[in-house]
Amino acid sequence: MKQQPIGVFDSGYGGLTVLKEITAKLPQYDYIYLGDNARSPYGPRSFETVYEYTLQSVKWLFSQGCNLVVLACNTASAKALRTIQQHDLPAIDPHKRVLGVIRPTTEIIGRFSKTGHVGILATHGTVISESYPIEIHKFFPGIQVYQEACPMWVPLVENNEYNSPGADYFIEKNIHNLLGKSGEIDTLLLACTHYPLLLEKIKKASPAGMTILSQGAIVADSLADYLNRHSGIDANCSKNGQIRFFTTDSTEDFDNHAAIFYGQPVKSAHLAL
Repeated sequence: MKQQPIGVFDSGYGGLTVLKEITAKLPQYDYIYLGDNARSPYGPRSFETVYEYTLQSVKWLFSQGCNLVVLACNTASAKALRTIQQHDLPAIDPHKRVLGVIRPTTEIIGRFSKTGHVGILATHGTVISESYPIEIHKFFPGIQVYQEACPMWVPLVENNEYNSPGADYFIEKNIHNLLGKSGEIDTLLLACTHYPLLLEKIKKASPAGMTILSQGAIVADSLADYLNRHSGIDANCSKNGQIRFFTTDSTEDFDNHAAIFYGQPVKSAHLAL
């Protein structure tokens, strides 16, 4: 089998915070990043629509030779991953793999909490999916999980308002709401890949000593472990240190925003899905 790149998919820019950590951890691999910016945000969309859009994007990455695809998007992982894994992959190609960002996080989150009370900050779509409480309870049945939907956070980031006073207002409001659900919460998970750009404001709005987890490094470590455990899949991943970026919307807009998320200049190509 010809060696091929690893596909990384997100509804827009947020997955670049995950790709940044993956490429720092595993720089030798080749990657194709696809941002479906023309149809983002995914958070408010129905399960059926998110599944349709995600499957379409995954199939395109498969067509580019990717045998392993990472859904670097919480909403896609929550609303589409399980169906794609169980229903679509056996028919498309049982040798291909699609991974998400929820399981790597839920496998370890219980290790960080001393009180057994954790808070999830996420999009509306991720919250209503109940994916985090369900998955966390598989690994840590005694953990109490509290969720807060933060519908304004992604627009603030994508409109370059994440350093504005308006951002402070919404961040403080949502964190206050979440902590009001339990005074014992000692660990916060940023369950959206946009939220690391708000990290300093989130820390400022949170009580001293609060553990705040971003997903990028967790997913990168999990992917490294996955490739180490699946030598056959690893052997079919090309290793030339190359990255290609694609967006379904304006390449100029994507490149300007992507540099903020990825931490360095990006040059993308347009894709019409």
